[in-house]
Amino acid sequence: MRFLTRSLTGLFLFALTLALIGAAVYAMKSAMDERAAAAARPMPARERVFAANVVALDFTRITPELTAYGEIRATRSLELRAAAAGTVAEISPDFEEGAEVAAGELLVRLDPAEAEAARDSAAASLAEAEAALALAGRSMEINRDDLAAAERQAELRRSALDRQRAIDDRGLGRAADTETAQLAVSTAEQAVLTKRAQLSTAEATLDQARNARARAGIALSEAERKLRDTEIRAEFAGRLSNVAAVRGGLVANNEKLGDLLDPTALEVAFRVSTAQFARLADAQGRLLPLSVDLALDTSGRSFAARAELVRVGAAVEAGLTGRLLFARVTEGAAVLQPGDFVTVRLAEPALDQVALVPAAAVDAAGRVLVLGPEDRLSETQAEVLHRQGDQVIIRAALPTGTEIVAERTPLLGEGIKLRPLRPAGATTQPAADETIVLDPERRARLIAFVEGNTRMPAETKARIMAQLQAEAVPVAVVARLEERIGG
Repeated sequence: MRFLTRSLTGLFLFALTLALIGAAVYAMKSAMDERAAAAARPMPARERVFAANVVALDFTRITPELTAYGEIRATRSLELRAAAAGTVAEISPDFEEGAEVAAGELLVRLDPAEAEAARDSAAASLAEAEAALALAGRSMEINRDDLAAAERQAELRRSALDRQRAIDDRGLGRAADTETAQLAVSTAEQAVLTKRAQLSTAEATLDQARNARARAGIALSEAERKLRDTEIRAEFAGRLSNVAAVRGGLVANNEKLGDLLDPTALEVAFRVSTAQFARLADAQGRLLPLSVDLALDTSGRSFAARAELVRVGAAVEAGLTGRLLFARVTEGAAVLQPGDFVTVRLAEPALDQVALVPAAAVDAAGRVLVLGPEDRLSETQAEVLHRQGDQVIIRAALPTGTEIVAERTPLLGEGIKLRPLRPAGATTQPAADETIVLDPERRARLIAFVEGNTRMPAETKARIMAQLQAEAVPVAVVARLEERIGG
């Protein structure tokens, strides 16, 4: 009995094993047939979708900013040169590199011995000329009195001759007396002529003395000037630079001893392109009175100053282009020094109805890619008004809020479908209740994708198919499916 029971149990287990093996073979064959059928069924063609960053256009009023680099220059500077040769006898304690001096302060004094001797000699010559002038003046007065006396004597002689002739007319005179009177008149007139000649000589002597006095005065002034030239003084308050003088040293005529700079009179010179200059000038070519921001960048710190456009260079130097502009520093000159290299930021006239976009969004021809309906791209012409670092200011016939591709690539072009990547904070998902009406081609492509998806649960597939076959399809569903289609 026990043997029979064991035989039946073994037979049952054998039959069960055969049934399990048959079920496994059937399941494997069904899976292989289903996979072969799926492989034989053509997959729907998928459109390639590219992802790219997009930005929204905001047309408003923008003030462009021009950035350039310039050099600080001193508009008021003076070279300190020796007006005469000599030995340095005295140097001011402030005659040092970078020292500040006051207007009129004595900086360097040369040995004045020779100049003082020349001045004293000129002063003595002037005194002699003044004495000679005084003597000539007195001599002329005496000669003028002698002439007056001689004229009076000649008048008396003529009167005596007239009386003698009257006597002769009455027959009472003698011929000898008349001749004597005539000779006396002639002698007196000759004396008058002599005195006139002496007076003329005295006048010439006086004129010569005056000229000598003038020459002596000029010589004294020249000597005093040379004596003053031994002193080198500051013409205005400022700072000293390139100082090169020592006490006891010999200097030559016109030798440079240093520079005097006015630290409050500074300007910045910077170069701009011709197109940029055209935006900074009016119709007559005159510079607009625009303010300029200056920045002196150092390690970890930046000093700010302000300036104002004043003039433009008269000519373009050889090998250069554009225009050289000059701006007078009005604020913050204390932190600047001649020779500093500064960053110049200039606010240009404001532009209306323009947008600021990344420079990579515009191609060389000035075209931008616009994100249109169904996230497809279209190309639109834009006018590039100003380039500002990595951004450009454009004007285009597009409404505010229009999205464009922020960075163009060779893969993107008109008609391409795009998966837009918006900045943080922008709306990336459509509203849950937002719907869209699909065109037949787009609807068929989505339905084919859902039907061919073997990994999607049957319930989900049925629900999505119902939504796709409706007239208005949720935008979120369309966006999710198209995102999967595009990989």
